[in-house]
Amino acid sequence: MSITVECQTRPEGSKPKALRRSGVIPANLYGHNGAESISLVVDAKTLENLLKKVAVNKTELELKVTDIPWNGTTVIKEVQTHPAKGNPYHVSFYACAKG
Repeated sequence: MSITVECQTRPEGSKPKALRRSGVIPANLYGHNGAESISLVVDAKTLENLLKKVAVNKTELELKVTDIPWNGTTVIKEVQTHPAKGNPYHVSFYACAKG
């Protein structure tokens, strides 16, 4: 089962609360290039549907970043949720080692 997620780089200087109001969830991609990380945004509806299908730290995903030429296999390492509403608040993707 191959699941593909498309996301974009997070606009410079954008506030997380404003992003969530506009229908996107802040995210980070770690391990794609050593210790470097990329700030991303994922569509909220896409993320909610994705979280119904995958297991955190187990299911491998194909992640495509549309703004920069990077795509690869990742896992969702952490999902932060709103304490009262239970909505996804932030998600962390970790790139899988190639080999």
